[in-house]
Amino acid sequence: MQVTTAGEGRREVRPRASVRVRILASILLVTMLGMIVAGATSYFAARERDLSGVDERLVALAENVSGLVSGTDAAAPTTSDPAAPAAPAPDPARSFSSSTEALELVMQRFVPERNEGALGLVDGVPTFIPATPTPFSLAEVPGLVERAVAETADGSVRMGTFVDGALALRYIAVPFTVGDGSSDALYLAAYDLRAELADTNSTFQTYTIVAVAALAAVGLVGWFVAGRLLRPLRELRETAASITGSNRSARIPVVGNDDVSALTATINGMLDRLDGSLTSQRQLLDDVRHELKTPITIVRGHFELLDPNDPADTTATVALALDELDRMSELIDDIEALAVSEQQGLLSIAPCDVLELTEQVQAKASALSSHEWVLGQTAPVVVDVDARRLTQAWLQLADNAAKYSPPGSRIELGSLVDARGELRLWVRDEGVGIPVSAQERIFDRFGRAETGRSQTGSGLGLAIVASIARGHGGRVELSSRPGLGSTFTIVVPADGSAGPDRPGTPDRSGASGSDASNGARPQHPEEHPQEEDTA
Repeated sequence: MQVTTAGEGRREVRPRASVRVRILASILLVTMLGMIVAGATSYFAARERDLSGVDERLVALAENVSGLVSGTDAAAPTTSDPAAPAAPAPDPARSFSSSTEALELVMQRFVPERNEGALGLVDGVPTFIPATPTPFSLAEVPGLVERAVAETADGSVRMGTFVDGALALRYIAVPFTVGDGSSDALYLAAYDLRAELADTNSTFQTYTIVAVAALAAVGLVGWFVAGRLLRPLRELRETAASITGSNRSARIPVVGNDDVSALTATINGMLDRLDGSLTSQRQLLDDVRHELKTPITIVRGHFELLDPNDPADTTATVALALDELDRMSELIDDIEALAVSEQQGLLSIAPCDVLELTEQVQAKASALSSHEWVLGQTAPVVVDVDARRLTQAWLQLADNAAKYSPPGSRIELGSLVDARGELRLWVRDEGVGIPVSAQERIFDRFGRAETGRSQTGSGLGLAIVASIARGHGGRVELSSRPGLGSTFTIVVPADGSAGPDRPGTPDRSGASGSDASNGARPQHPEEHPQEEDTA
């Protein structure tokens, strides 16, 4: 293992082998073990079948020899060896003058097979050999004849294995005595086990060569496949290394339609969100710096020109400084409210009676100014939302309407659930309206419409409203025409799926640029005629 230091007081342990090598090693190991188990199982099964075949042929040979000598087809004689036939009983009907004569007939009748040798012994002395050539001579195998003679001294048939150097013999010894009984005969036959297993061993050697070649092919293919599958991860590492504060546009190309491609798309989405967050933070800092610069410059300029000996000048300067400080304090409070509203995980989603919420907001809004506050249509439904945050956003829209509407004019608040299952909370005023060119900009931070409206306030109110709506999985819609008033509508899902983690929440704003990023959309009144019916 390679150990590298990763920060103060922390050590990171990384394996020396790459992920590609470890994946390939795992594949090769499992494949090799599977080939070994399959090959070994097949080999030993075939080997056992060959050895059993040798034993069956030896037993059949002993039965045939016994039947030939006795002149009958009697069953194999008994023996102390369960796998060997017993010695045949003499048949007086068979006329052999001697055991030698019977043994000679046996040697003539039974010709050794491939990989087989035979030998006829009379009184323990090798006397007959096969007429056809054999691959080996049993008489020349040291110790084999002596062992066979000793084992069959009690007259029983014996079968066993004899190993001598390069030879491994599976033999059977069949003793018999016929005729005048003056001599004892012994028929000895044996198979060379190594020669019998040669075909199986050759097949297994071929299998080994093919298995090694297949393993090499698996390794070669696995190397390229693992490299191809891991390419997005390498590109991710390279992309992450290339991203800096000034260059955040790099993305990983998405190829294919598998899990790695899905991971790549997810990471690209994360990079997009991080890029958007950094851009938003930088924009906010730039806007805050710009907004704070003006009151600081004003206060500094007046203090530089202040005549400390003039009480009136001092009083006026102090009043102006306090007013500017109050404006800066209001700006800071709005920035904090915007930051909190953008932390969507802080929403407290709970069932809310929309009819009761609408009435409460209308009652609170009526205390903001002397306008004619009208309660329009109300939705008698219960939805899962953060009622406190929606009240904050709704009252912000009401406050904006009061600021930019003529004194005593009509301002309506209402709610409904439309045919698409969306809850709509609106504020409609009879003010000067907002030009189409400014309808997207007003939802930006510190964005204002240049319409002769008073520019009091921080310019963050509508950005806060859009952020709260976006946190509920919704948006803010605007319908306005200069001279005809404006309708601001908070739209959130009414099906109990509100919240930032709402699956499949599309960007329904249909807008582009800054308005899409703030979850707001300008809209004309005829797009929702049901709202006009509430006026």
